Amino acid sequence: MVSMDRFLAFAAMSLLVIVIPGPSVLFVIGRALAHGRRTAVATAFGNVFGSYLLVVAVAIGVGSLVERSVVAFMALKLAGAAYLVFLGVQAFRHRRDLKVSAIGAEPSGAAVAARGDLRTVLDGVLVGVTNPKGIVFFAAVLPQFVDHSVGQLPLQMLLLGLVPISIGLITDTLWGLTAAAARTWFARSDRRLSVIGGAGGFAMIGLGVTVAATGRAD
Repeated sequence: MVSMDRFLAFAAMSLLVIVIPGPSVLFVIGRALAHGRRTAVATAFGNVFGSYLLVVAVAIGVGSLVERSVVAFMALKLAGAAYLVFLGVQAFRHRRDLKVSAIGAEPSGAAVAARGDLRTVLDGVLVGVTNPKGIVFFAAVLPQFVDHSVGQLPLQMLLLGLVPISIGLITDTLWGLTAAAARTWFARSDRRLSVIGGAGGFAMIGLGVTVAATGRAD
């Protein structure tokens, strides 16, 4: 249904866009620094799932409407930015709840109970679906690679959308694991672990402010 030349061209375009770190990558890194490897991986999965929801929205015609609507675009962007700041503040507040364990640095006690894997994935989904870079890319670029002569345009978009999602899952996970490894290296003491956890929180707060301040070109 999707010709190989269009598939490869879109894959190349996706790779060029994804290798430039954007809000999704920085968010995964921030979560890795604040919470560790498991949270980073779960966040990456949630993030790409949220991104694929954007693909679905574009396939059914909603995404292009959002991208063209200043009000809707700004509302989504500011909602995502506000949630990033909230997560960053939470990470900074609970930085002292971290401890060094045999499997690396992970939240302890109540912090683990308060943040399950499902909640972590949902955090990633929300950030992924409100990512301005993703909204613009899927709404403006994805439709250009479908073949109108063969029809079934929504299905073509859904299939093509799996390409950047797959690439993003691999790269985001690698970024998260790398950041988590650096965090574990720093976690020689509870004090240093607290500092690196706070740094992850500040990174997410800074990312939220940046996303809110950037224009539609992002």
